[in-house]
Amino acid sequence: MSVRVKICGLTQVDDALAAARLGADAIGLVFYAPSPRAVTVAQARAIVAALPPMVTTVGLFVDAAATEVQQVLGQVPLDVLQFHGDESADYCARFGRPWWKALRVRPGLDLSAAAAHYAAAQALLLDAYVPGVPGGTGERFDWSLIPPALPLPVILAGGLTPDNVRTAIDSAAPWGVDVSGGVEAIDDQGRKRPGIKSAAAMAALIEHVRNLRS
Repeated sequence: MSVRVKICGLTQVDDALAAARLGADAIGLVFYAPSPRAVTVAQARAIVAALPPMVTTVGLFVDAAATEVQQVLGQVPLDVLQFHGDESADYCARFGRPWWKALRVRPGLDLSAAAAHYAAAQALLLDAYVPGVPGGTGERFDWSLIPPALPLPVILAGGLTPDNVRTAIDSAAPWGVDVSGGVEAIDDQGRKRPGIKSAAAMAALIEHVRNLRS
C-alpha cells in the first residue's frame, strides 16, 4: 500500500511550497484560534493559492459554529474538512466537502463503534488523547489499540517524527500519516517553533515513507 503524507499546521507559504515539492500529498491548515498553529483566512488563502496542482488542502476545525466553517469555505477553496472536536456525523456532512473525523485514542474507546457512527467520513484520523487538548500535542498513543479491520481508512497522527514514522507504519498499517510538530523548526534554545516547518525534517520524514512505498 502506498502510504500518504499530510503535513499539518502550516502557517507560511514557503513551508507549504517546500512540503509540496518534497512530495507531501496533503497540507493542513488550522482554523482553531487557541492553537499556536492557527492561520487567518488571509494566510490560508495565500498558502492555497501558491500550491501546485494535485496537493490536497485540508482545513482543521474544532467544534466551530457552522457559520464559521461556511465563511472559511466561502473564501478558501479547501478540498477536505477535518473535525477535531465533538462534532456529530450530521454536522460533519453538512458542508458539501469530503471530511475526516479525528478521534483521540485512549484505552476504552471503541474505535469500531466510532467508525460505524462516522460511516460517511472519508477517513478516521487517530490522534493521542491529552485531556483538554484537541490535537497537536506531540504525544503518541498505543498503536496496538487500533483494531486491524476498521471499515474506514486510518490516518495516523500523534507524536510522529522522521525517527519513528517507519515503526508507526509497520505497526498500524495506516492509509496515511499526519505530521505537525514532528517536522517543526527548532530555535537557538532548542525549542520548537509552532507553525514553522523544517525543510530538512519534512524531507527526512517523506523520504522514509517514500522508501516504504517502493
